Amino acid sequence: MPEIELSGVTVAIDEDGFLLDPASWSEDIARGLAAAEGIGELNDEHWRVIAYLRNYHEQFQVAPKISELCKETGCTLKRIYQLFPAGPAKGACKLAGLPKPKGCV
Repeated sequence: MPEIELSGVTVAIDEDGFLLDPASWSEDIARGLAAAEGIGELNDEHWRVIAYLRNYHEQFQVAPKISELCKETGCTLKRIYQLFPAGPAKGACKLAGLPKPKGCV
């Protein structure tokens, strides 16, 4: 099982860099993952998307549909890709500490 050190904390990740234990997530971990993904400082829009993803996953144990993510956060899909260049699954879900979404290649 690979590990990575982010913001002074060592966490277990899968082969695609997703946290194996969502409970190990913190805002500092998100910042470290963002830096590793080449994303600069996380702004309010990033945090709104991350918070929505985390809350949705906590409630339903699955990532939301992209259309629902856009509707509930007020971000267009284009904006999601601007915020998270790897996209909603490989980018946003990863920074939110969610497991790799099903169907994510």
